[in-house]
Amino acid sequence: MGPMPAQKDYRNRRAFYEYHIEEKVEAGMVLMGSEIKAIRDGKLNLSDSYARVDGKEVFLVNCHISEYKNASFGHEPLRKRKLLLHRKEIRKLEKRVGEKGLTLVPLRVFFNARGYAKVEIGIGRGKQQRDKRQAMKTRDTEREIRRQMSKY
Repeated sequence: MGPMPAQKDYRNRRAFYEYHIEEKVEAGMVLMGSEIKAIRDGKLNLSDSYARVDGKEVFLVNCHISEYKNASFGHEPLRKRKLLLHRKEIRKLEKRVGEKGLTLVPLRVFFNARGYAKVEIGIGRGKQQRDKRQAMKTRDTEREIRRQMSKY
């Protein structure tokens, strides 16, 4: 078998707009075959999703993976998906999320070198409206600077 083709990175751009990301953790995902095929086809939407610690397990909630058209049996697009983390990492996440205002936000889904689907989770603190405006202003300024620099 030859090398795997380059895989797309699915980023949750909205997460960086809505939250200050304080820490990142990489986790595996428990998926069905039709879900992996759909992700490889680009049928993934992270925009409204979040992660939740339930007891000794972590789940990705509200992540929409559209049904794969060639599957003999499909999957439910919005089902809870278990995330694979070490116990120590789960305890750490549980402790951090217990703090006021912190939440687990999926930042991106990607395929590692071995072809496994991974999700990068950020521990985020919600931004105030003024922070969002400031971020937009900074981004627009940087864009304008790049535009001016490209002219020369």
